[in-house]
Amino acid sequence: MSSYSNEQIQQYLTNNQNKARLLVSCSDQPGIVSAISTFLFEQGANIVESSQYTTDPSEGTFFLRIVFEAPGMKEKEAEIREAFNDIGEKFSMKWKLTFLSNLKKTAIFASKEVHCLRELIYQWESGDLMTDIALVISNHETGREIVESFGIPFYYIPANKDIRKEVEAEQLRLLEEYEVDVIVLARYMQILTPDFVAAHPSKIINIHHSFLPAFIGASPHKRAYERGVKLIGATSHYVTDDLDEGPIIEQDVIRVDHRNGVRDLKKKGRLIERSVLTRAVKWDIEDRVIVHENKTIVF
Repeated sequence: MSSYSNEQIQQYLTNNQNKARLLVSCSDQPGIVSAISTFLFEQGANIVESSQYTTDPSEGTFFLRIVFEAPGMKEKEAEIREAFNDIGEKFSMKWKLTFLSNLKKTAIFASKEVHCLRELIYQWESGDLMTDIALVISNHETGREIVESFGIPFYYIPANKDIRKEVEAEQLRLLEEYEVDVIVLARYMQILTPDFVAAHPSKIINIHHSFLPAFIGASPHKRAYERGVKLIGATSHYVTDDLDEGPIIEQDVIRVDHRNGVRDLKKKGRLIERSVLTRAVKWDIEDRVIVHENKTIVF
C-alpha cells in the first residue's frame, strides 16, 4: 500500500470512527421511521443522512438508508446490533448495520484485459474508493506488475472449464483467508459455478461490456457493429446463476456512428466499463444498494 493511500484510509477511519450505516427493507407499514428514529435517539445517536423509498404506500415494500453518528460508537457496536433485533423482528425487517470503522475488504478478479483493474486501483490509491483491496486473483499474469507495485497480493490461478472445480476451491479458500466482503469481477473472463455464487450471494459485482439486456453473452461489440447501433454501453450487476441477468446496479452509454469499426467500439466501450464498474463498486461499499427481487434500489 502506498503511503498516500494509507494516509487517505487512516484519515477516513479517524473521521468516521463514530459513524454507522443502516439499510432496511420490509413491508411498508406505519411506524417504521418513528421506531428507528426513537431507537437511535435512545442510543445517543444523531442522524446525519437519510433516504427512503416505498414501492407502494399501501401494500408495497419500504426501503431505508440512514447514516448516523454517536460518541463511542466502536464500544457500542455489539450493544447496538443486539438492541436493534427487537425492531427488526417487530417489523419483519431485512436489515444490515455497517460500522464505518470496519473497513470493507475487497477482492478483485481479473483476466487479460486490465483497464478495469487499473481504474479500481487508481480510484483506491487516490482515496476515492474507500476499501481495503485485500488481493487480486487472475487467470493471466498481465496485471501482476501494476498490482504488486501497490503492495497488493497478486495470485495467478490458471482457469478453464476442465479444472473449474479445483480453481474455485482455491479461490474460495483465499477469499475466506482474507475475510473478503466484496468480490469484483474486473473483466474476469470465466463463468462462475452456482456453488461459488451461492457462497457469496449479492456480493459479486460484474461488469458486462454491453448495455444489457441487449447483446448478452460473448462478442457484444461485433454484434453491435453488425446491427449498426448508435449507442454502446456497459452494465454493472450482481452475479447470479442466470448469466448476465443479475440485478443491475449501474449502466451508461457512449455515442458511436457509421465511422466506428469493431475496434473503435471496443476502445470506447472500455471507457464506459471503467466508470460504470467503479461507480457500482463504490455504491456497494458505501451501502447504497439494496437488492429487491431481481432489481436494485440505489440511494
